[in-house]
Amino acid sequence: MDTFDFVVVGAGSAGSALAARLSEDGRHTVLLLEAGGTGRHPWIHVPIGYGKTFYDGRFNWKFEAEADPGLVGRRMYWPRGKVLGGSSAINAMVYVRGHPADYEEWGEAATGWHWVDVEPVFRRMETWRGPPDVQRGTAGPLSVTDVSSAMHPLTHAYIRAAREAGFAFTPDYNGAQMKGAAFYQITTDRGVRASAASAYLRPARRRRNLTVRTGALAQRILFEGRTATGVEYRQMGRRRRARARNEVILCCGAIQSPQLLQVSGVGPGSLLARMGIPIVHALREVGRNLADHLSLDLMFTSVVPSLNQDLRSFWGKARAALRYAITRDGPLSMSLNQAGGFVSPRGQPGAPEMQIYFSPLSYSRAPKNTRPLMRPDPFPAYRLGYNPCKPTSRGYLEIRSPHVRDAPAMHPNYLSTEADCRAMIDGVHLMRQIAAMPALRDVTGNEVVPGSVATTEDALLDHARRDGWTVFHQCGTCRMGTDPDTSVVDPRLRVHGIDGLRVADASIFPTIPSGNTNAPAIMVGERASDLIREDWAKKALA
Repeated sequence: MDTFDFVVVGAGSAGSALAARLSEDGRHTVLLLEAGGTGRHPWIHVPIGYGKTFYDGRFNWKFEAEADPGLVGRRMYWPRGKVLGGSSAINAMVYVRGHPADYEEWGEAATGWHWVDVEPVFRRMETWRGPPDVQRGTAGPLSVTDVSSAMHPLTHAYIRAAREAGFAFTPDYNGAQMKGAAFYQITTDRGVRASAASAYLRPARRRRNLTVRTGALAQRILFEGRTATGVEYRQMGRRRRARARNEVILCCGAIQSPQLLQVSGVGPGSLLARMGIPIVHALREVGRNLADHLSLDLMFTSVVPSLNQDLRSFWGKARAALRYAITRDGPLSMSLNQAGGFVSPRGQPGAPEMQIYFSPLSYSRAPKNTRPLMRPDPFPAYRLGYNPCKPTSRGYLEIRSPHVRDAPAMHPNYLSTEADCRAMIDGVHLMRQIAAMPALRDVTGNEVVPGSVATTEDALLDHARRDGWTVFHQCGTCRMGTDPDTSVVDPRLRVHGIDGLRVADASIFPTIPSGNTNAPAIMVGERASDLIREDWAKKALA
């Protein structure tokens, strides 16, 4: 059995940052276990390559939620990264810190997580490649790029239309003002994807006190009584064990962190008993409070060329690939969601009500295991979509068996509250309002999806149930708080009732942030490193 000071399970957005920071002062030995591979494939590094990795089992867990009554029985596909960097290696790269009000919610649930606590961490972790701003980081490991100068003409038309609809333009939604129409910033470095692995682990792996093992699937946490002492994992067909002198830290994400806790005997007592798992500690909230953003796109034909004309044909793809190979720019260097923003149509203060997405490209969602993003529609068109920022529906997940190789049963419970249904209907009206503004109206042909015949509220809600889609922001399943009856980890991310065990990833979010979750997940990894080092420095002095 190998022995390390810290064993970190999961090299995703949070885990990569945490392991790198824990090992940087050389005082502690750190083992980082990752079930996936190293991620050297070109599609990991070419930004638009996420269209390829979306269904690629080499880099993706390819989870599927249970049939959801709120979606007329549909089973939602949930891709999650299975590679160094986790989902930061296969996502759409949009970088959003969140609104300060999001972290005031967090701070109310857990002391030390207010905006004043986390804002310096966001600055520390980023190198902002855009106009100088004292509120943005300049020396962090994660490259965040302003790509507004490379936007498609249709994207500029969207920005003008949003302003005509009464929404201000915000040049930096991660700066002083989040609300408004905006060009999205993405995690790239000179045209190459900047994942948590490339940002944090690549330089850190030169350290002798950091060991990274890929292809290592954690099977269970090892305990002595109610103290976590290590991890059992499987690598290259062999069962191995790693002992932690100090702590085990789970960074497996919102799906697999609660799964690993449950199969290890920490979770709802009735569930563990039903699965025949010896109970280490009955903690009923493990796997509860599952939150996600549900989005809906409207599709419009265009009377001017869209990205469809650049990327549909073989020769168009070849030209884009050649341009990228020579200059590292062009369509392959960007996310398809080029713009959008954060708005409050009802003028509510605090966090925004809606996040908007604009893509100067269209595609039809294809059957399972195909690559819809790589096959744009043959006609010029664009997609204009949204998701409510603060959904109130909550789901849960629970293991199906005592084995981590069996994906847990995930119940999203989308659109299970009246407030969420109302917000989805309102969002369609808002998208139509923006599309009707002169800047977009002049370049728009027809509304293809859902189509002009969908006018009643019942019809719009039915469309949302049949066509709504996750934007892959699952979180909250090991939420942070002070009460063991309503949370899983305390404000210092220690699992309630267990010694030597923490969770640090998107599962600990007390509430869902207003925007994309990758930046907050990385921040949690960074913040966790601070808390852990503080705690062990105090123990050394005691």
